[in-house]
Amino acid sequence: PLGHCFQMLYFWGYGFLAVTVINLAALLGLFLVPLTKKTYFPKVLTYFIGLAIGTLFSNAVLQLIPEALGLDPKDDNYVLNVVGIFGGFYILFFTERVLKMVLKADTELGHSHFPPLTIYQSLFSVKFVQNACVLTCRWLKGEGMSNIKTVAWMITVSDAVHNFIDGLAIGASFTLSLLTGFSTSIAIFCEEFPHELGDFVILLNSGMSVGQAACFNLLSAMCCYLGLALGILLGSSFAPNAIFAIAGGMFLYISLADMFPEMNSIMATHSKGFRGRVAFFLVQNAGLFTGFTVILLITLFAGDINLG
Repeated sequence: PLGHCFQMLYFWGYGFLAVTVINLAALLGLFLVPLTKKTYFPKVLTYFIGLAIGTLFSNAVLQLIPEALGLDPKDDNYVLNVVGIFGGFYILFFTERVLKMVLKADTELGHSHFPPLTIYQSLFSVKFVQNACVLTCRWLKGEGMSNIKTVAWMITVSDAVHNFIDGLAIGASFTLSLLTGFSTSIAIFCEEFPHELGDFVILLNSGMSVGQAACFNLLSAMCCYLGLALGILLGSSFAPNAIFAIAGGMFLYISLADMFPEMNSIMATHSKGFRGRVAFFLVQNAGLFTGFTVILLITLFAGDINLG
């Protein structure tokens, strides 16, 4: 039917636009690397990490997980309960941070096993991925390939997988509704900013030129389009609940297990004195509440917003 064709055009058009905007984050590092040496940059990065945590967490619990479980994410009681979940998370966060600032018990967070900004090098940077990439690199470049270049390949391959799953979530979300698609896209964009910046710094430190690092980041970002296509096809033809469930779990992991400790680590590393810790704490709060509020408002007023 003609109506179905127009609907599919919306899916593909808005999805392609969203992924393209997100992929522009792969080039942000090209312009922002000089700012990493500025004294204010840790606070800027902390805000964006907090923003990413807020959007990823809220998108998972307000959009993806309820859809996966067959619940109505627009139900008033459900939204109220999710606000309660965020409240429980925030109460513990607030209590822990205040106690650490007052008791000056922040030193253990400063002993990170990762150099600054490198925790975002991959969602899948575990040992088996590294070993697989080492073998790939040897096959492509020969046994004489340096360890630094191996790390660069590892980042590129694992980022490609990460971006593919992001595209899958975006595609499936747009088949559900335009607002759900944009909500998921906003969450992924907020996460990609610190992620891609960290990757760019690592690639430069691996010995790549600026042009090479930008090229590698863009190559891995292209996999998001493949995920988008598969997500739209699966979401249009089959029930996309499994995709929403996987993406929801992934978003919770990235926000709470990956990005949250790094946000605290940046604060422990760069804050000086009680005033400095308070300033970072306020920036963290601003990012968290901005991210959560944006997705919450989209959910609450989804029925009143018409995107075409």
